[in-house]
Amino acid sequence: MNPFVQPRQTVTIQPKILYYGTPVILLTTLNEDLTVNISPISSSWALGEHIILGLGTGGKALENLQRKPECVINLPDASLWEQVEGLARLTGKNPVPAEKKEAGFVFEKDKFAYAGLTKAESTRVQTARIAECPIQIEARVNHIRIPEDAAHFAIVETQSMQVHVHKELVAGEHHIDPASWNPLIYNFRHYFGLSPELGKSYRSET
Repeated sequence: MNPFVQPRQTVTIQPKILYYGTPVILLTTLNEDLTVNISPISSSWALGEHIILGLGTGGKALENLQRKPECVINLPDASLWEQVEGLARLTGKNPVPAEKKEAGFVFEKDKFAYAGLTKAESTRVQTARIAECPIQIEARVNHIRIPEDAAHFAIVETQSMQVHVHKELVAGEHHIDPASWNPLIYNFRHYFGLSPELGKSYRSET
């Protein structure tokens, strides 16, 4: 008797995207004039106090981090998906790079005002936090690497310095209550919480 369960049928494909379901981040970084840029990103993973971010090399976020190696990793909950999507077509680069202009991006200096978000002062870094995001992680940048085989992406290694959490999410002194935390998930360019689908990105092809 075969001890293994018969595997489900699979097909081999070449996906156009591999955003298989990761939390959205609103990354705040400091511009040259000390104003704050907001960049929605969907590529990240955490190991202990280290958080690895994936950024496009043509964006304002990477430019800012190369000049000022600090940031705030703001984690929106599912209720903020429309603000996140509203920021998706904006860039802090002026003039807008040709490839971004072709993709429909437009320049916006004050992304906080555009998205109806509120600045909160940080304690360990100079850039501001986003008050509406239930989890806000002040971080320093330890290393930036641009892969030789993917020059349009940068792998940014950050380290948490201070974590701010909305009080209602805190369980005890050192834990976040997972039953109360409902992260915004970017799932193959559609937005989900820990719930049915909420909406989809303008870049979605499904």
